[in-house]
Amino acid sequence: MTSRTWLVTGANSGFGRHLSEQLLSRGDRVVGTFRAAGSVENLSARWPDAFRAAHLDVTDPAEITAVVDDAWAALRRIDVVVSNAGYGLMGAAEELSDEQVAHQIATNLTGSIRLIRAALPHLRRQGGGRILQLSSVGGQVAWPGGSLYHATKWGVEGFADALAGEIAPFGIGVTIVEPGGARTNFRYGGSVLADRIGAYDGTPAAGIRRILTERTTEGIGDAALMAAAMIASVDRDPAPRRLVLGSDAYGAIEGALAARLADVRGQRESAEATDAPLEGAITGGPADLNA
Repeated sequence: MTSRTWLVTGANSGFGRHLSEQLLSRGDRVVGTFRAAGSVENLSARWPDAFRAAHLDVTDPAEITAVVDDAWAALRRIDVVVSNAGYGLMGAAEELSDEQVAHQIATNLTGSIRLIRAALPHLRRQGGGRILQLSSVGGQVAWPGGSLYHATKWGVEGFADALAGEIAPFGIGVTIVEPGGARTNFRYGGSVLADRIGAYDGTPAAGIRRILTERTTEGIGDAALMAAAMIASVDRDPAPRRLVLGSDAYGAIEGALAARLADVRGQRESAEATDAPLEGAITGGPADLNA
């Protein structure tokens, strides 16, 4: 087992906490970021030489740059960057405030992009590394009541998918992690519920409100086992593009992909009917940027 150095955002709870504890227990070094004061003190006390704590609000671009640059300056090499910080904003799209929408995007999408962009020059200079981008089953499947959360996860998956091709020549791998429901504090501690609009009572969008207010459901996934699978994925070469965790995630993603593929396949003739005459032109590929 190779000893590595990791940068893990959101190390104080959920997957970030499980990852940090498992990595430190096996002898790796971790730079773990947190927002709440005192939330990682026990990690610092237990592993004073291996754990480096750093305050980070991923909505603050200057703080992202400072934390990433300081981590590399102090440790000289970081092998794996885990972009994990995020939360769920739930409610029908109309129920969300502009401020809630902006903060969800700034945290889950823009924050992840900025973190990775800040790390890329360091990863290139050191000759490679690995990026784990935490997404969700909600990055492949969309349910009523989670429109903005899904928007951020689908967005970050598109970013990471394209990024993987850009940085592969530098020896940097990218894995998008897609866990299903897990027994962490995400569902009832890390989710924000928009103010209710009565017109949506009894509609599909109200289902998530009922779940979050009644607190009667629990994720099927074992968070510790999921974290262990994320760690194990780093030893795979080439990097797995997507890592699906949980039988619920597998079933939902497989069903959604099958439905989308069936919808697309039913439109082959109508799609081809909109092509312009070739007349000797070379078409197709990334040069066609009008889409």
